[in-house]
Amino acid sequence: MNEDKPQRHPSSYRDPSGFVFTYQNQLYRQVNKCFSADFETFVRSGLYQSLVDQKFLIPHKVVPQNFTGDEAWFATLKPERIERISYPYEWSFSMLKDAALLTLQLALKALEKDMILKDASPYNVQFYKGRAVFIDTLSFENYKEGEPWIAYRQFCENFLAPLSLMHYVGLPLQGLFLAYPDGIPLLLAKKLLPFKSKLNALLYLHLHLHASLSAKEVKQERKTILSKQKLINLLKGLQSLVSSFRFDKYENVWGKYYEEAETRPGYLDEKKTVISSWLSNLADAKSVIDIGGNKGEFSLLAATPERTVICADGEHHAIERLYQQTKEQSITNVLPLCIDFTNPSPAIGVNNKERSSFFERASSDLAMALALVHHLAIGKNISFDLIAEMCAQLGKTLIIEFVTREDEKVQLLLRYKKDIYDWYTEENFQAAFSKHFKVIERRLLTTSSRILYLMKGL
Repeated sequence: MNEDKPQRHPSSYRDPSGFVFTYQNQLYRQVNKCFSADFETFVRSGLYQSLVDQKFLIPHKVVPQNFTGDEAWFATLKPERIERISYPYEWSFSMLKDAALLTLQLALKALEKDMILKDASPYNVQFYKGRAVFIDTLSFENYKEGEPWIAYRQFCENFLAPLSLMHYVGLPLQGLFLAYPDGIPLLLAKKLLPFKSKLNALLYLHLHLHASLSAKEVKQERKTILSKQKLINLLKGLQSLVSSFRFDKYENVWGKYYEEAETRPGYLDEKKTVISSWLSNLADAKSVIDIGGNKGEFSLLAATPERTVICADGEHHAIERLYQQTKEQSITNVLPLCIDFTNPSPAIGVNNKERSSFFERASSDLAMALALVHHLAIGKNISFDLIAEMCAQLGKTLIIEFVTREDEKVQLLLRYKKDIYDWYTEENFQAAFSKHFKVIERRLLTTSSRILYLMKGL
């Protein structure tokens, strides 16, 4: 990519109001002339500053240059850059719920200034410094009395449908966003929801009835007139409905099962001591990814003030619990994400460039893979070579744990499988990883047969 010329971001093509682009490794947003009146109202009304002050909206600086040379140019903005980008199919239930509540709150705040939120896409929300934040400055336009909320259906498909399904079904379904990137069709959600969901008056109105009415062919377009107060009532009704959603059943059943077991007394403490020592000598590692981080115990250990950490795990309940913990304890530099490392988020969208793959976004100074290798190698039949390649893509430096065949957890995995894993040896593990890394230190934990490695990329 030629950074000497402005490069339009591949996901920023839908809105004629403006677009995001990069230039000389900096991120900018162009505001077009057609949106000038709305943008000026957004700023002069005080709405922009109010949302920034409340940490609802990412702040920006106005840059006087027209970098693109576009005749449609009105203004150039330089937003505060978010390095760790995530997408709704990687969020836990509460993350999606918080993104929904933020969207509704913004819509209500906008109406106070006679503006309206025109876009309710979850892709306009990121998790930054421990909270949901809106990133699309051009989603606020002047409100016209009597007009309905143009983003109503979009909100229902992208937030209400998946949240209600998870609430009633009790299973993590955020992966549906990969099949339906523009939102779950309301008719599909209606058919998947149990009958008792119809007894919820607000859900019946905003999803079941909404789906039925949308399915009918309307020969003549009918303009819906909605007063400002009715619009406020609609938004507050959605706010109440979303706030009522819970996701407790699945976590209660499985929560204790996946907590890291101490194979012998002192194992966890010894492991923490070794890793803490290594982390203290890795001051240059400003970004960390904890691969298969479970409930985030070691992610939190790595999360010193100067670092940002992604804790990625395929177990939704673990990520949900960690997200709740980061909120309760105001932890601002740990991003929990639901990632199955045997099937990580791919690049999707137009030309497979609109949403980049997880590996493209997650590459870090340091990768940690603790109590993971045996699950991938024996649990999923993934070779050491492939695991090493994955780790090399994600971290320049690696802290990894090798669990020997004698370990009780490996024996548990082998109990119900044919043992075809004669290749599962430390020697073969070292040989595979030596193609990508140099071993700096090897530490056998005295409280178990597990071995920790500190490695540097070649």
